[in-house]
Amino acid sequence: MKNFILYSCLSASLFLTNSCAVNPVTGKKQIVLMSEEQEIAMGKEADPEIVAQYGLYENKALQDFITQKGREMAAISHRPNLKYEFKIVDSEILNAFAVPGGYVYFTRGIMAHFNNEAEFAGVLGHEIGHITARHSVSQQTKAVLGQVGLIGSMILVPQVADFAQPLSQGLGLLFLKFGRDAERQSDELGVEYSSKIGYDAHEMAGFFNTLERKTAGTQAAELPDFLSTHPNPGERNVTVNNLSVEWKKKLNLKNPNINRESYLRRIEGLIYGEDPKQGFLEKDVFYHPELKFQFPTPAGWNYQNTPQRIQLAPKDGKALLMMTLGKGNTLQDVMNTVIKNNNLQVIESNQITLNGLNALAVIADVKPQQGQQNSSVRTMSYYIQYNQNIYVLLGACSSADFNSYSEIFSQTMKNFKELKDTSKLNKQPERIRIKTVKQSGTLKQALASYKISEGRMEELSILNGMQLTDNVQQGSLIKIIAN
Repeated sequence: MKNFILYSCLSASLFLTNSCAVNPVTGKKQIVLMSEEQEIAMGKEADPEIVAQYGLYENKALQDFITQKGREMAAISHRPNLKYEFKIVDSEILNAFAVPGGYVYFTRGIMAHFNNEAEFAGVLGHEIGHITARHSVSQQTKAVLGQVGLIGSMILVPQVADFAQPLSQGLGLLFLKFGRDAERQSDELGVEYSSKIGYDAHEMAGFFNTLERKTAGTQAAELPDFLSTHPNPGERNVTVNNLSVEWKKKLNLKNPNINRESYLRRIEGLIYGEDPKQGFLEKDVFYHPELKFQFPTPAGWNYQNTPQRIQLAPKDGKALLMMTLGKGNTLQDVMNTVIKNNNLQVIESNQITLNGLNALAVIADVKPQQGQQNSSVRTMSYYIQYNQNIYVLLGACSSADFNSYSEIFSQTMKNFKELKDTSKLNKQPERIRIKTVKQSGTLKQALASYKISEGRMEELSILNGMQLTDNVQQGSLIKIIAN
């Protein structure tokens, strides 16, 4: 068998550069399409795009915490030589992910849902495991990465999906679905690495239950969450539990760390859900307090807001509506850039005044591909000058559907205007608040003592990693949500 593997690698090397390498975790040879240097370079290229896509969460103490624990764990991993970076990104979605070369990211959303350091450490070890076992590199070897869109992934018309924010090859790695073998191996490594730095890996299994409860019924068109990028076969909890027992015996861990109270204290004040200062959707109107604008959105459309753009799409995936900042000094400059970058052919262009603002209104088709007589996609775009920025609002759909969507597009674009409502301008985010249980009883009773509404009880039980009927002791800590 060893001779066969060697022969396979030697044969493959006739066609591939850097094709045969020893997997750092298994010690076995594997065929890959990139060297470690190329792997590191991919991570370095992807990192600034990831930061631009999500933004970093501004909490130095929490960033220092993930860096400290990450470095401690990386040092005992199978690839301690890599220069690891650990970052918390500013997204409410529950996710943690890694890209090749040593880059690991946790969202503030997943940080909010951990209930102790051991849960956090298990997931951290899992993500480091994807890097040490070179899973992303192996995955790329098997297939060329597609452009995995966010809202764009649900658009049915390919040319319309092209307008959705594209992901580079590096960013595409974020949303790869690893096979069960890779996930199983990363779970094993998560248990091993977290146990080796003194944590109780049993807690990692419990956190999977929180994720399953939280993501039940998640729409496919939403941003990927941890379970959509990390397949969760039914035996996973049992396997992790068994592995945690084995590693406790191997390492003679008598009292492994859980550190519930210290972790909860760390996340006091963590922003929960959407951060209003980055813009927020309320009753089918999008408000941006910092940039001081608002516009209506189509009712029932899927919605995604990132630091770079706002995107909306109907449930049937037949259209896309988005807003972004234009690049250029004048309305004409910005329009020309959009036309050129998207290979558009202008059908109609008008200079207008929109709610007191100078604007251009444009209808344009995507230029027909070779062999086509007519374009299959039509766009409506407004270029609006407001304060020091030029905003681009663009709607796209198939040419056949344009009459159906043109009024929806124009209603959004024509009603872009200055935000003056002080209640929206001053809207504050919800935050995690750590409270002491006043009297022993059920979690539901403890939450009720802090005036949590009935409608949010289940949400708060998931956030606390408990059932509402679970008993809590007087003096223990729980999470609530408040401004």
